[in-house]
This record gives sequence, C-alpha cells and structure tokens, in this order.
Amino acid sequence: MLTSLFVRHFAVVEAADISFGPGLTVVSGETGAGKSLLVDALMLLAGARADSGMVRAGSDRAELAAEFDLAELPQARQWLQREELDEDNSCQLRRVIRAEGSSKAWINGRPANARQLGELASMLVEIHGQHEHQALLSRTHQLALLDAYVGHDELLARVREQALRWRELGSRIHQLSGGDDREQRMELLRHELGELEKWALPATELAELEANHKRLANAGRLAEGTAGVVDLLDGEGEFALRRALNRAHSELGKLAQLDDRLQPLLELLDHAGIELGEAADGLARYAEHVDLDPERHAEVDTHLARLHELSRRHRLPIAELHDKLAALRAELAELEGAGDVLEKLATERERLQRDYATSAARLSQSRAAAAARLGDEVSVLMTELGMAGGILRIELEASAGDEPDPQGAERCELLVSANPGQPPRPLRKVASGGELARISLAIEVATLGKDTVGSMIFDEVDTGIGGAVAEVVGQKLRALGDQRQVLCVTHLPQVAAQGHAHLRVSKLNEAGSTRTQIEKLDAAGRRDELARMLGGVEITRETRAHAKQMLERAQAG
Repeated sequence: MLTSLFVRHFAVVEAADISFGPGLTVVSGETGAGKSLLVDALMLLAGARADSGMVRAGSDRAELAAEFDLAELPQARQWLQREELDEDNSCQLRRVIRAEGSSKAWINGRPANARQLGELASMLVEIHGQHEHQALLSRTHQLALLDAYVGHDELLARVREQALRWRELGSRIHQLSGGDDREQRMELLRHELGELEKWALPATELAELEANHKRLANAGRLAEGTAGVVDLLDGEGEFALRRALNRAHSELGKLAQLDDRLQPLLELLDHAGIELGEAADGLARYAEHVDLDPERHAEVDTHLARLHELSRRHRLPIAELHDKLAALRAELAELEGAGDVLEKLATERERLQRDYATSAARLSQSRAAAAARLGDEVSVLMTELGMAGGILRIELEASAGDEPDPQGAERCELLVSANPGQPPRPLRKVASGGELARISLAIEVATLGKDTVGSMIFDEVDTGIGGAVAEVVGQKLRALGDQRQVLCVTHLPQVAAQGHAHLRVSKLNEAGSTRTQIEKLDAAGRRDELARMLGGVEITRETRAHAKQMLERAQAG
C-alpha cells in the first residue's frame, strides 16, 4: 500500500508531502490545476521515461519519492530479497530528474535502473490512464485481459514454454538435417579443428611460448648485455667491482686490526666478494650459452603469428583458443552422429507436441469457462453504467495452423451490443468513444482485484459520463476501495463524494509565479469542494446543501 508521496520542484509543484491511507482517495481540482501530476509522479517512479520539461522552471532538478507498506505484498518482498534491495516490510522508491535531462533512481536508498523500477512498481501499483480504454481494441490485449481475469498464470506459462521449446527443437532438427549445408559445416569444422589442434596451446604452454619468443627476439642484446655486466663486475678495468671490493677489503682489514668492532663488517665484505664472484661466473656462463638460433626464432614467430590470425578469425583472445577445441569437437561429433540425434530430437518433439496439446486443451477449457463468467459480469455492469440492455460476449476462435502457439490454441474477440435487440458485433467496429470508455470501466471493475497489486490508480477514467451513471461509478470505486487502496483523479462530484479521503489540487499565482498546491480536505473542505464541482465558480447555499447530502448519502451507503 502507498503510504506517502513526496515531490519537490516537479512541473508546477514547488513542494508537496502527501500521506495516504487505505480505501478510496479522490483527487479533484479545477481544470489545469495539475490533478494528474500525482499520477505522473507515480509513473516516473515506476520507470517511465523522464525529460527536462518535468523540472520546475528555475530549478536545477525535480525530486520524487514514494513510500510503500509491503506487509501484505509477499511477491514484492521476495523480489526485493532476490535483488538484495530489501528493507523490512517497507519500501522507498526515489528518483531525481535534472534540468539537463538526466535522471537517477534509488530503491531503499540503493541505486536502481529503469528495469528494476518497472518490475517492482508492477507489484506495487496498477495505473489506469485516461486513454487506456483504446487498448481494448487490440485482440492481443483482449486475450491478455481474459487470462488476467482467470489468473491461470502457471498453466499459461507452461503452454508458452512448451510451444517455444517445440519451435527450438524444430530449428535444431532443421539445422542437423541441412543436406549440403551440413556437409559444408562438417568440412569447415574439420578444417578449424585441424588448425586449432596444430597451433592452439594450453595456458602454461602458451606462456612458455611467449617467453621463448621474447627471449629469442632479444638474444643478441641479452648476450652483449650480460657480457658487459660481467666486465663491470670482474673485468680488467681499473673500476671493476671485484678490484674495488678487494681494495676495500684490504683497507678495512688493516683498520680491523686496530678495532675488533670492525671485524663483522670485514666478514660482510668477504661474503659480498663471494656472491659477486658467483654472479659474475653465472652471467659469464649465461652469455656463452644464449640461444642465437635464428631458425628457432622464426618457428616461434610463425607460431605466434598463426595464433593471432586464429584469434581474429574466431573473435577470441589467444588464451581462449585452446578452450574452443572442445566446443568444435562436440559440434562435429553431433553432426557426424546426426542420424541418432535427429531420431532422439524427433521423438522428444513428438512428446512435447502431445504435452502441449494436453496443456493447451486445459487452457482452452479454463478460458471458455471464464469468458462466459466475465461476459455476464460485464453485461450487468454495462446496464448499471447507463447502457441498459447492453451485452458483452467473449468469443474464442481456434488459431490458424496446427503448430503449437505460445499464446494457446485460440484467439479472443470481444463482441458488444450497446442497445437491446442488436446482435453483438466486434468491439473494435461498433463502439463509440463514450461507449468504449464505459465498457472499459465495466471490464476494469469486473477484472480488477484479481491480482495482488496493493494500489490502483485511476486518472479520470470517468470522462464522458455523468448523472446517475457517475454515482454508480463512484460506488463501484468505493467498493473496490473497501478491498484495497484506490487513488482516483476525477472531475465528477458524484465520484468525489464516494471517497474515504479527498485531496484538492489548486493553482496559485503569486508575484508572477505559478505553483500548484495539494491539500488534504477535512469535512467542511470536502463539502465546499463538492459544491464547487457542482456549481462552478459561484458557490451558493443550495450547492453546499446538495454537496452535504451527497457526502452523507455516500458515507451511509
């Protein structure tokens, strides 16, 4: 459940901090005051695309934050745990939109991306906008709506998985039985295997090859350089280290005879002389045996060149070429033994098609039973919403083709008759804008509450209705609010009167600046706001009395 919404420097809202409770909360205000900004803020917190126009003029950024109580939303809590974003039974969504157009988001104080916002928000809020009823014209949407009403998610997922797996096996069978293409592929695999087996090396051998190449490429420099170091250490020159060390040893020996405390230092020079001699001897042997074999250098150079060529061709680092061998061998073995593999794949595909037929038949039965129930429920609601004698029927027709379909074995078509005596016809062909809005609302009332989302948001879905029908709409929304949290933006006093709580959005002009104010109304404030909605600019004693009666009737009913 949504417990609070905070916005700062968002569009024309300077700052607002709103708390929400259970039940139906209605939002009203004059045209242009910004009633839908609350819905816009929630949509942005749900991952909708942001732009710099949403930042209040003169501000560098807009800030949005919403708090949710997850006590009765186990699915959302599990999602947060999987994403390692959980924080007890509460959840905060926060988003900052900067004037230059960039935005950042957080879930429980930790950075989040648009995907995470969208996935989590889909478990927290369900938003119904002003033009959502247009989606009803899509047959795909109609089928999804029926499935959502039934709630057979597990069965639907099984049908989809089986159909997709059946297609995957078909692609594999086609690949393995590819005729000339198969032979060409096998020939290519054998050629590639031959090259990799000849040139690719395990990690340790590759490291040794690269070290050899480095050594052979620099053999002349190594021989010359080490010989020069030997000359510095133990050469015939006056400044060779061995000569200097001997002189130092001789001088220190004389001094040690005068002071015994110099004896340990003299011993250190003895050790240094021994180690210097060993280093000189070792370097001399190294210089004599440096490998100056140009033929070996050419072999190693060729090997590395072929490895670099194979690396470019296979689009892999040199170190991963040897690992590629296993995959190529497995593919070649599969193609060479394609007869047995094809037989197994065909057997599995036949079994999968039988399993799909069973699952799809169960799905069809579930849909057929639900279609009758939903059609009857919506037909009753259509009458209540001012379409007396209106009928909605949900027709299921078999999909074209015999192949397993991820959506199941049928398609859906909503048929409607808005007037008594007229035969039902496809909704997309006969419904006017006003009728479509009311039919959409009837379907929403019949289907909502079938999921586990904690909060439902309606943005002026009552457009195009009035009078007694508007009162019925308000009653339906209030009844829905008795089951879960509902937020409804409305311009109808009949709907606003049904709210358990009421927010008013006002536009204020101060010192040449426009800002929007959002306030929670008390009983007197609700009466005056309903009177304004009933009577326009001038509020009379009669409109106040009428507003009071509406509120009393709503609270009593």
